[in-house]
Amino acid sequence: MDYVERDQESNVRKLVASSPCMALTGPRQSGKSTLLRRCLPNYRYETLDDPLLREQATTDPLLFLENLGERAIIDEIQYAPGLLTYVKMHIDRNRARKGIFVFTGSQQFALIKGLGESLAGRIALAELLPFSVTEKRRSLDLPGTEMAFRHAALVGSYPELVTDPTTDSRNWYASYVQTYLERDIRSIYDIGKLADFQRFLRLLAARTAQQVNMSDYARDLGITVPTVKKWLSILEASRIVYLLPPYYANSGKRITKAPKSYFLDIGLVCYLAGVRDEDHLFHGPMAGALFENFCIQEAVKRSLHRGFRPQLYYIRTGQGLEVDLLIEPQPGTLIPVEFKMSRTPSTALAKNIADFRGQFSGLGVSPGHVVTLNDEERSLTRDARMTSLDTFLQML
Repeated sequence: MDYVERDQESNVRKLVASSPCMALTGPRQSGKSTLLRRCLPNYRYETLDDPLLREQATTDPLLFLENLGERAIIDEIQYAPGLLTYVKMHIDRNRARKGIFVFTGSQQFALIKGLGESLAGRIALAELLPFSVTEKRRSLDLPGTEMAFRHAALVGSYPELVTDPTTDSRNWYASYVQTYLERDIRSIYDIGKLADFQRFLRLLAARTAQQVNMSDYARDLGITVPTVKKWLSILEASRIVYLLPPYYANSGKRITKAPKSYFLDIGLVCYLAGVRDEDHLFHGPMAGALFENFCIQEAVKRSLHRGFRPQLYYIRTGQGLEVDLLIEPQPGTLIPVEFKMSRTPSTALAKNIADFRGQFSGLGVSPGHVVTLNDEERSLTRDARMTSLDTFLQML
């Protein structure tokens, strides 16, 4: 299959043209190198996955940079953090030039920390996640929410899975998890027992779209709460997991303050949780959580691929009222959204939104939206309407 245009391309070109250097981060195999080589064909490309280049970048950084020429893409920069000091010196000698270096990395926190310390004021940042629904539809026939959900869950959204239909997704994910654990995580972090970390990954998948309870995780796995906190940070840093923060409403009501956890690729969730077919996907015990995870992952992709930080939250009160997602398009405005694994319109689908609007009327809450498998657009109550996935994503 030919190259699939990415939503992040225009943002990447804009950042390269306006800053001395930029970094594109995101999980391994999300298409970072392919996008950059497509957008910047005149740049020299080098990857620090190559052990010889990595050694040169570490032991003789000046020679390494000299050999790159005027403009270069350096892939997996986190493997040579010491190089950034010399990059800064090079940029400071050429401050008028833009787009000198472009970096990629698959370890978000480690990379951003190094870039922030070494290249503050000299670098622009962007993120690339696996294919969004919009990107997939540029090469695949995926009409409607239900078909898009099925494909994301049972095939996946990483570029290789989408562009090569002969790839066996279960084998690919098995290899991905092994590579991710052994190559990326263990090379940078001390994660302790690999088997325990793998069990933690599977536990998170089984509890996707649920509130994070570190004490429960620690008890179930026989590990400490600090270990759980560390592992969760690693998964978030690697853009494997996304933590949806709670909305802190200044309303005098008791509000849950723990985030909810989601995976940024539902195909990985299904692999880890053993969801292998349509019947299990649509009718199994995880069906509702999987659909919610799918909608949240697409919302995050929509925001990040357009160069914005997601202004996304959820809310749960001490009395048990929960709204799956709150979008804050601007301060003082909230749009409540619910995700329902349903095909049938019903006013009952809007109950949580109606209750939320009634209890939090002082927060500037707009009429809400209920996203279902049914792409029909229609009013459910005065508080909410049934909305397609595509319409929901356009709100972001």
